[in-house]
Amino acid sequence: MTEQEKALLGKLYDANYDPQLIAERDEAKYRLRCYNTLDPRDMEQRTAQLKALLGKTGEHLLIEQPFYCDYGRNIEVGENFYANVNLVILDGNKVVIGDNVFIGPNVGLHTAGHPLNASQRNQGLEYARPITIGSNVWIGAGVNVVPGITIGSNCVIGAGSIVTRDIPDGVVAVGNPCRPIKTIEPDNLRSHS
Repeated sequence: MTEQEKALLGKLYDANYDPQLIAERDEAKYRLRCYNTLDPRDMEQRTAQLKALLGKTGEHLLIEQPFYCDYGRNIEVGENFYANVNLVILDGNKVVIGDNVFIGPNVGLHTAGHPLNASQRNQGLEYARPITIGSNVWIGAGVNVVPGITIGSNCVIGAGSIVTRDIPDGVVAVGNPCRPIKTIEPDNLRSHS
C-alpha cells in the first residue's frame, strides 16, 4: 500500500520522507507559485490554473491570491466557489466543498494531524481525515477547521471560530470550540430578489 493510499484511508502514513509525496507537494508548490504570481486581472489564466491544480471544480470559481495547499488533487469545489486571500488547505485527504460556498480571508482547512506519540511524530508519521463542507455555506475570516469535520449545508461559521466537531445543517456556529448558537430559519435560506 502506498503512503498516499494510507493517507486516504485515514491511517498513519509517512508524510515527511516518502519520495512520491514529496515530489507531488513540490509540484503543487511550483503550480501555486505560478498561480500566486499571475496578474490578478488575468481571470482566464487564473481559472485555468486552478482547474488544472484542483481535483474537481465547478465552472465558476475564484480563489484570491495567495492560495496554498499540499497537493491540490484532493480538493473538490462545487459551482460558484469563492475564497478570499490566504486560504490554506492541507489536503492529505479529501476536502469536498459544495456549491455556493464563500470563504473569508485567512481560513485554514486542515485534514492533516499528528500522533500524540512523540516517537511516531519524530518518524514523520501523520494522519489525514477528510473535511466535507455542504452547499450554501459562508465561512468567516480566520476560521480553522481540524481533520475529519463535516460542516452541513446552509450554515454560517463565525469569524475566528475553530471547528473541532461536526456542524449540522442550517445553523450559525461560532467560537472556540465552534458550536451552533442559532438556527437559520427556512425563510432566511431562500435567496432574496
